[in-house]
Amino acid sequence: MPQKTLQWDIQRNNESLFVKLSGELTRDTLLPLWKQRASFLSLNGQKYLYWDLKDLARVDSAGFTLLADLLNHYHKIIPNSLINTPDSIKTLADLYDLDNWLEQFIIRN
Repeated sequence: MPQKTLQWDIQRNNESLFVKLSGELTRDTLLPLWKQRASFLSLNGQKYLYWDLKDLARVDSAGFTLLADLLNHYHKIIPNSLINTPDSIKTLADLYDLDNWLEQFIIRN
C-alpha cells in the first residue's frame, strides 16, 4: 500500500501568500506541517493569506482541527481565506457545528 503523505507549496506575490495543500491532511500526515508552519508562514509584507485545498484527497477530523486552528490563528494577524474547499471540509465543519464560523473563510469559485 502506498504511503499517505501531505505536501505543501508556497507561492508569494507582492500582496498575497498562497499555501497549496495536496495529498492527505490526516492524523498520520499533519505533524510535519504543524512543526514547520512558522517557517513557511512568515508574512513578509503580504496582506492576504490563501489556503488552496484543491488537491487534498482526504481530510480527517485531526486534519480539520489543524486547519481550523491555523485559520483562527492567522485570522488574528492577516485576512486569510480558503479556496477550492472540498466538500469533506464543509461536512466536518457541519459535524462540529462550525459551519457558520467556517463560511467566513470560504471563497466561492
